[in-house]
Amino acid sequence: MELADYLRVARAYWRGVLACVLLGAALAVAVSLVQPKVYQADASGFVSTGTSTSASDASISDLLAKSRAASYVDLATSRPTAQTVIDALHLKVDPAALITMVTVTQPLDTVLIKVSARADTPRAAQALADAWVEAVKTQVDAVENPSGAASQALHIVPIESAELPTFPISPNPTRNVAVGSTVGLLLGLGYAVVRSQLDRRLRRAEDVEGAFGVTVAATIPTSPAMVRRVGSRVSLVVSRGLRHADDPAHSAEAFFKLRTNLQFMDVDNPPRVIVVTSPLPGDGKSTIAANLAAALSLADRDVVLIDGDLRRPVVAESFGLVEGIGLTDVLIGRVEFDEVAQQVVGLPHLRVLGAGGTPPNPSELLGSRAMQRLLKKLAERGLTVIIDAPPLLPVTDGALLTASADGALVVVSAGRTLDTQLRDALTSLTAVQGHTLGVVLNRAAPNSSATGYYGAYYGADTRASRIRLRRAAG
Repeated sequence: MELADYLRVARAYWRGVLACVLLGAALAVAVSLVQPKVYQADASGFVSTGTSTSASDASISDLLAKSRAASYVDLATSRPTAQTVIDALHLKVDPAALITMVTVTQPLDTVLIKVSARADTPRAAQALADAWVEAVKTQVDAVENPSGAASQALHIVPIESAELPTFPISPNPTRNVAVGSTVGLLLGLGYAVVRSQLDRRLRRAEDVEGAFGVTVAATIPTSPAMVRRVGSRVSLVVSRGLRHADDPAHSAEAFFKLRTNLQFMDVDNPPRVIVVTSPLPGDGKSTIAANLAAALSLADRDVVLIDGDLRRPVVAESFGLVEGIGLTDVLIGRVEFDEVAQQVVGLPHLRVLGAGGTPPNPSELLGSRAMQRLLKKLAERGLTVIIDAPPLLPVTDGALLTASADGALVVVSAGRTLDTQLRDALTSLTAVQGHTLGVVLNRAAPNSSATGYYGAYYGADTRASRIRLRRAAG
């Protein structure tokens, strides 16, 4: 995976990544609250060789003090030194344990002995640092002057007493939260990568084309204007213009791109009978079919939208047309097509053929020769036929209609449809030797790369269609 892939995965699962970061920060805060406080105090001593009467003696004394100071560091961390501190402060602790609470260092090229003492209270740390310097002085005196002579070549002079600490050195909440957040971020990215590998939902056009080798004819962005409530009319976003307030994602432009792509699929013989279906109900195929039919009619092409879902017809109701008579009546010879095909107000080149009565055998009726003859007759008249077909997985109606058509557009929902569902849907079309014109990725993120450039590239096409619509409306 490249950096762009990681960024895409993190954006797709940002909620999980954010949850891991917040959890890591919360755990760091919790650890900081329960962790015992540790204070540190620093004191220092000076390794002295006494006074020198000449420059050469002073130089020799300085070299001697520096060489001996390195040895005094080991002496300062010895058990006798620790025991001296225990006796002086009346502590009840083992010398070995007390040594772990003290750090003794000699700054480079100096004659200083620095003592850093840690304790659970500020005063205890201060007392421990000062007592340790005094204990080191006592141990050096015992080594360098065992006889107790008044004059001593080397000795420790305490030069800096420890100050009372004002804040603990541990825990460090800022550092802990930073570390916890970083660990949480890494875990979140790991979660996102694993989730993306296990997630079977189709989210991008690249996912569809890479896995199935079919063309994504259009990516329809999710938009409030595309939402259709039960019993309400279909939302024809293509008739609203280039920048409608209810369509911030400009989904209308995606349908004009779909129209253009259909025209260029076969320049010499473009598809005239197109089935619009989906793997499962709820993918928005009926709305896609209605807007595609409207977009085609805005190009001055005579279009017929047929409700081929004889089990759950919605097309006539969605357009506010007369229901109860339609396709089934034409197929059984009760009426002629022109008698029941209804004109859509405001779209002079679009007619709608409702489903008609609900038959007991929808599959047989849709796969009949009468259906084939009807579609062939309409195509010969120069009409472009859009069929709103049932979903492919629950029933076989959509596949049977595709076998009689020029091909099918399969509508899938971005972030909802599984790859296995699309695979089964395409397999059902192949089983009847049906042709898949392409996949329509519906309800995609408006800011995705597949939907973000319609305004610039298809703006002229959309404006031209809007002009035609205004002329038709008078």
